[in-house]
Amino acid sequence: MSLPKDFKYSEEHEWVKVEGNKVRIGITNFAQAELGDIVFVELPEVGDEVEADEPFGSVESVKTVSELYAPVSGKVVEVNGELDDSPEFVNESPYEKAWMIVVELSDEAELDNLMTAEQYEDMISQE
Repeated sequence: MSLPKDFKYSEEHEWVKVEGNKVRIGITNFAQAELGDIVFVELPEVGDEVEADEPFGSVESVKTVSELYAPVSGKVVEVNGELDDSPEFVNESPYEKAWMIVVELSDEAELDNLMTAEQYEDMISQE
């Protein structure tokens, strides 16, 4: 499974792409594969605050509903509205089309709590 090497990863299987003082967040290929076919994505609104390690939305698959956990804290400045009509993007393109939210960081130091691609690969190889 190929992971973008320049992204950071959470233990809850979210990926984080750092873009200056903002981050783009989605779920990993491993997570979408475990969930199966995604049929619905619930995301916060622009302007909402998210808190690291707290739920910010959910994804519903044919198997289950899973919470999405914020890997960092901050203010939601962008939401991927395409996922309302095309939740299957999460399965088809987890790192490109299926980004979920963009968050303006309230504490950049929280990025240090996330894993590198190598550390994340080690973690999922043990699951």
